[in-house]
Amino acid sequence: MSLMKRLLPHPALSVTLIVVWMLLLNSLSVGGLVLAVILAVLVPLFTSRFWPDRPKIRFGWPLIDYVLVVLWDILVANFQVAWIILFRRNRDLRSRWLVIPLELTAPEAITALAATISLTPGTVSSDVSACGRYLLVHGIDVPDAEADIARIKSRYEARLLKVFA
Repeated sequence: MSLMKRLLPHPALSVTLIVVWMLLLNSLSVGGLVLAVILAVLVPLFTSRFWPDRPKIRFGWPLIDYVLVVLWDILVANFQVAWIILFRRNRDLRSRWLVIPLELTAPEAITALAATISLTPGTVSSDVSACGRYLLVHGIDVPDAEADIARIKSRYEARLLKVFA
């Protein structure tokens, strides 16, 4: 095993820890960055035995595409939910539970999908089936359940399948 792989057994976790630490710090300082790097090396080292089957994440265009689509959908959904709140009556809403069949198998990928759905205003992930093949989602206004399921699968799950290849 190479020295780099021993020092950084989980590079994605290390990068995430640095970014989150700097965002929580809310300032750019050398001391904060040094502490973030120390944590980004030590935390994965001490927890690596708990990650024997860590997911393989494809960085690059698949991840960038996924993040851009999610950010765009969050922006659009904010306006849609604001319109619903301001101009629609409660009795006119068609809230529904959606059961989404999953092609994703990695627990991390399913978690990313559930988090993405919950981040998008107007929808919230509620549960994953015991077999891990279905995700239960609630939508605030769902005129066509099949169309919403197809949209979630094509916009998010298909991209996550490329990211977690």
